[in-house]
Amino acid sequence: MAKKSWHLNRREALKGAGLAFALPSLNAMQTDLAYASSQQNANPKRMMIGYIAYGTYMPEGPSGITSQGKSDQSHPDWSWWPCKKPGDLTFNKSSEPFKELKQYVTYLRGLDHKGGWKMGGHSSGDVFATGADMTETEKTNNISIDQVAANAHGHQTRYSSLVLGTEGGTGSYGSSKTLSHRGPGRPIPSMHKPQEIFNRLFDPYAGKGVEQIRAGLKREASILDLLLEHSKSFHHRLGTDDQRKMEEYLDSVRSIEKRVERTSQWTHQPLPDIDTKGLNLEVAYKEPEEYIRCMYDLIYLAFVTDSTRYATLMLESEQSSTSEMWNYATYVLGYKGATHDIAHKRPSDYSGQWDRWRAEQHAYFLKRLRDTPEGDGNMLDHTVVLWGSAHPHASHSTRNYPIHLAGGNRLGFKHGKLHEFLGSEKVPLANLFVSILNAVDVPVERFADSNGSMSQLLKG
Repeated sequence: MAKKSWHLNRREALKGAGLAFALPSLNAMQTDLAYASSQQNANPKRMMIGYIAYGTYMPEGPSGITSQGKSDQSHPDWSWWPCKKPGDLTFNKSSEPFKELKQYVTYLRGLDHKGGWKMGGHSSGDVFATGADMTETEKTNNISIDQVAANAHGHQTRYSSLVLGTEGGTGSYGSSKTLSHRGPGRPIPSMHKPQEIFNRLFDPYAGKGVEQIRAGLKREASILDLLLEHSKSFHHRLGTDDQRKMEEYLDSVRSIEKRVERTSQWTHQPLPDIDTKGLNLEVAYKEPEEYIRCMYDLIYLAFVTDSTRYATLMLESEQSSTSEMWNYATYVLGYKGATHDIAHKRPSDYSGQWDRWRAEQHAYFLKRLRDTPEGDGNMLDHTVVLWGSAHPHASHSTRNYPIHLAGGNRLGFKHGKLHEFLGSEKVPLANLFVSILNAVDVPVERFADSNGSMSQLLKG
């Protein structure tokens, strides 16, 4: 077949875009460094979304709700829910790691995404941060809450967002390995290797001089301009299906072009000087506590240096059978079986203990934020942290997600209670997303299937 004049050399295109792909994955945003610089003395408003796979232990009844006729029973010591009745928090054994953080934490019972109801327990994790309805109205996953915020304010920091997961990559439908999505059909690969994450954040030039990086970026920009210009000459000659495919490809090219432009501008700002003492970037995956805490530490470092203000962390995907995480409960508790088995068998000697261990790791992160002074409070005061899962244990139900909210005390949130949204009080989980986005100065009225905000959590 003769080569047409408008045929593109794919090898040349990929080679040309190589450096842009190798740099941190950033949103297509214009960068206003002067504005970013003017904001350095203001208290940043941050958001972090964390996910724990395979649900949590809720022995109260189906979907973790107290069964009818058993309302007089005492609350289990080992239940993900810290106490039985809505109101002021008290803490059982599962939730005890958060006891000293009472003024910073809230539990919310009865929330979920309608878009996940028909997906099944091990698939609904795909939409935890998006609320998309992929079984009904949407063909692919939609934008995640962190990326809505990144699109609005990500230009104020070197990196618009940080996307982490203990398995890395994007996964696939029904077994996503990332919480973050740019929009329809565009998952953002999660990073899972501590040394690589650190290098992306604090050594993105890989030992090259700034002038060398700028020259390379200039070459990348020229090649991308050429690709876009060539596309205009033949786009009208393509069929409808090919035009759609080409438009998707060009969207990616434009996105890379913006990243090149953004990265070039940020080369004029010095990188933060980070002391890595006490940070084991070579930690093995078979060391669960040290590995997970290292991931949390990297988010903390990204926040404390104001390298980004939005982060996601997926601790296991819902399909971890090919990952070392599959055995974490064995490493931590000595459980004779895969971590996933706990969700099915509910062994009384391990289920609550597994939740407590996961709570200890998350509390470690929250305490680091709380113990770091910032402005008129601390970092946790200015950071909203959503943490939870997409189904309770054993039932594999996609109703009543275990939802834990922390921080943001100086952003308008009030804490210290268990809230319940059942029966006539039922509202979508997306209502919480609206309140979180508004708290970080993203003035949205709707997100996914929301029908309002969550005023119960806000200070009057």
